Formats: sequence, structure tokens, C-alpha cells
Amino acid sequence: MKVGFIGLGNLGRAMAGRLISEGIHLTVWNRTRAKAEGLKADVADNPADLMSKCDVVFLNLFDSPAVSSVLSGDQGLLMGACKGKIVIDTTTNHFEAVPLFYAVLREAGADYLEAPILGSVGPASKGMLTIIVGGEKRTHDKVLPLLQKLASNIFHLEPPTMATRMKLVNNMALGSFMAAIAEAVAYGEASGIDPALVVEILAAGAGNSAVLNAKKQKLLDGDYSPHFSVNAIYKDLQYAQDLAEEVNKPMFMAGMARELFALARAQGKETSDFSVIHDILRKL
Repeated sequence: MKVGFIGLGNLGRAMAGRLISEGIHLTVWNRTRAKAEGLKADVADNPADLMSKCDVVFLNLFDSPAVSSVLSGDQGLLMGACKGKIVIDTTTNHFEAVPLFYAVLREAGADYLEAPILGSVGPASKGMLTIIVGGEKRTHDKVLPLLQKLASNIFHLEPPTMATRMKLVNNMALGSFMAAIAEAVAYGEASGIDPALVVEILAAGAGNSAVLNAKKQKLLDGDYSPHFSVNAIYKDLQYAQDLAEEVNKPMFMAGMARELFALARAQGKETSDFSVIHDILRKL
């Protein structure tokens, strides 16, 4: 099985590196070609070229417009040899865009799986992501051995858009947890408690969570180099707001978190790791 990978941002590169370390020979493409440097992989000239060379193609892109461009744009995947191929889209998409992706690939003779990722760079490099897969079971079963190289937890929600909706629900919790933890640490510091002790006690108490465990070193070091950017969580919470409107429910906690990340964007922190809101809150 020949495998391709498109989208070599922080998470995508970690995923591609993991597949390579597991013995998968990859062909990759990224709009900025330099991001492929250092990967032991072939580099395609464009998405159409990659599609023609591969049986399975992973996408890990920023948003649904980026997926649409890679599929249907100039020299996009749909211009390559698509028949019998499988596209695994790990992008966090807008739920309204996903049915179109299924449709255009089906029309071209390919299968589409929505497969949004839970987890960041660290888990990706260790094969410990969680993946929520949407799409036909027969297609899911074909690529399951590949997915298992990336993830320790795989959930299959077969009906189209359900996996994407669940990812947005997850990121409502993610953004809210990050905001609450950042605020708690900032208040502990302001009270005169050593930040390391604040984090240690939170980890032993009510703050214990995957979010705190993943971000505690960034909080302590003030290292906000991006694993998951402010722009990414803000986009996801915007998509979640659209989901809340569709199901006719207000979005309370995640709505407030979204506004905190909007503040981070307004302060020029859009490309920083989303844990940077700790620094913003402690300076207020």
C-alpha cells in the first residue's frame, strides 16, 4: 500500500514522522516545500501528482477551505488518478463542509474518511493519538492498520459528519479546560504561591487532566512555541458555535473561552501555543 501525506504543519509533520518510523514509505506534499525537509520521504510536485502515486492519502490541514483547495484547486487531488483510492482527512473541518468532500471523492471513484485527531505533537510522535473515524466500515477496516500506527484509541462513528461533530464537542471541552487551568495558575501566582507548586497541587486535585499534564511545562517555562495554536483553537470554537446554533443550544463555557482566545489573537499571539492565555491572564 503506497501512502501519501499532505499538510506538514506541527501536527502533520509529527504524524508523518511517526508513520515513517513505523516503516511506512511516504510521498508528501506541502504548500511550503521547505517543510518537507528532513523527512525521509519522497516529495510530490503537487496534490494531483501525489494522488496518482498513492493508494491512501492523509490530509492534515488547517480548515475546510484548505481541504477544498487541496481537493479541487489547481493540480488538486481530484485532477490525479482517484479511482479506488482512499482519502483520510484528519483536519478539524466544519461539519457543513464534510458532505461535499464525501460527494466529490465518491464521484471521482475514491473513498473519503473524516478522521479528526484528538491530541497534539507529543502523542502524535509516540503513536498515542485518539482518532474519531467517520465513513463506511469497509473503508475504515481497510486502513485500520495504518490508523493503529498513529493512535492508541480509535472510534468509528459511521454516519457522515458525526466524527467531525464529536471533534468539535471535544474541543469545546479542550478550550474550556485550557482557559480554566490558565486562570487558576494565574490566580495562584497572584496570591504569592510558587507557580510550580500551584501546578503540582492542581495536578493532584481538581485540575488533574490531560490538558494540564500536556501543558504544565509550557505554563512553568513560559514556552509558548506552538503545538496547538491560538488560531487553531479559535477556529474550532467558531465551528463549535455554528454547531451550537444548529442544535439550538447556547454555548456558555466554550463561548467564554473563545473570547479569551480572541483576546490572544488581538494581542498578536495567534501563532503561539494556545496555553499562552496563561501569560495574558497573569498580566491583566
